[in-house]
Amino acid sequence: MDIKRVGSTPSMNGPDDWFTGSVRVEMLIDVKDPSRVSAASVTFEPGARTAWHTHPVGQHLIITSGFGWVQQEGGPIEEVRPGDVVWFPPDVKHWHGASPTNAMTHLAIQESHNGSPVEWLEHVTDEQYKK
Repeated sequence: MDIKRVGSTPSMNGPDDWFTGSVRVEMLIDVKDPSRVSAASVTFEPGARTAWHTHPVGQHLIITSGFGWVQQEGGPIEEVRPGDVVWFPPDVKHWHGASPTNAMTHLAIQESHNGSPVEWLEHVTDEQYKK
């Protein structure tokens, strides 16, 4: 058994290569063999969002607070609120983040494949982000 105590892992700022705006990431579950699962709590300030990206084994998001937006390539921007659960299938290009006026926090749960849980792509432009 392993208990990770609250506050034992410092929060980090979301890297500029992967995010637009102010984003805080708190790793909750690091990959430990033989498991391939990782999870993080991610908080987006208003207007903040991920870059476009894909996950080789898919990704679940559980919205825990605030009001945010999610979008997969070719589809509409969808609103998400606390309690909503989002599933992005493997290799589906997508982004997620806060709405322009409200912060949003979600739990992101994904698996690694060949050592990586994500492939980061280009940033979501301001034009793409506008609803």
